[in-house]
Amino acid sequence: MKPAAATTTRHASTADGSPVLITGATGRVGRSVIDHLVSSGVPVRALVRRPEAAATLPTGVEVVTGDLTVPESLDGALQAVNTVFLVWTAPPQTASAVVERLAAHTQRVVYLSAPHRTPHPFFQQPNPMAALHAGIERLIAATSLEATIIRPGMFASNALAWWSASIRGGGVVRWPYGAAETAPIDDRDLTAVIARTLYEDGHAGGDYVVTGPESISQAEQVSIIGDVLGCPITFEELSPEEFRRHAPEAARPAVDMLLAAWNATMGRPAYVTSAVSDLLRTPPRTFRQWATDHATAFTDEPGSTA
Repeated sequence: MKPAAATTTRHASTADGSPVLITGATGRVGRSVIDHLVSSGVPVRALVRRPEAAATLPTGVEVVTGDLTVPESLDGALQAVNTVFLVWTAPPQTASAVVERLAAHTQRVVYLSAPHRTPHPFFQQPNPMAALHAGIERLIAATSLEATIIRPGMFASNALAWWSASIRGGGVVRWPYGAAETAPIDDRDLTAVIARTLYEDGHAGGDYVVTGPESISQAEQVSIIGDVLGCPITFEELSPEEFRRHAPEAARPAVDMLLAAWNATMGRPAYVTSAVSDLLRTPPRTFRQWATDHATAFTDEPGSTA
């Protein structure tokens, strides 16, 4: 299923020269969005909770302090801003007050959500984060804000968090549901899409599910990483019970959500969209391209400067 492509007029900057406010500015997605905007000549204002966390942001980015858990702290950051990239990184209690402040001060919001409305079983399992996103979307819809919703599928970079330690530790990945297929999105493609919707006209009302270009099983992803590294990696199937038993207690909710999603998608291909090519006019990166570009992350110890 393909998302409806919006009719757009491209600009190298916001039409009135006002900065785009980026929340979650030092996180994985927000930081990369900032890089895309800066390279396109778009003025950026970065919202951070602690000024020292912004030390690595590009030169020229305006840094302001604020906290989503303290809605009134956002007032200064929202001055003279027409467009906000909203990444929700806080408990839900203050969401209503934050959205009210956005509506009072700004015109447009691009919200990083999840594909909870997508008619595919992988995305339809009970998920507290999906419920949170749905609630925030309802709050936004009840305002006068021009909204664009971005819904990334599975991140290719999850492979690093999930499998890199096992690959470094002996080349055996023990994991459940090896045959479950996903369509991993390269973070760089996702953040390029987000940046484009922040500075192009025509995305108001846009609702984009952003995926990689191919449906590929988890075992196949591990095999591709082995091909790229030049050393075969053994995939050993774990039962869901074994996987759950070895997970840290704090991670159990996320583990249960993933197990339910993988189980639901068994026997059918992943949900794949053309959002990246529609919006960027370039093909999305494949999982093999992503693995090739990140090969050293699977072999170097974390924190290594080699």
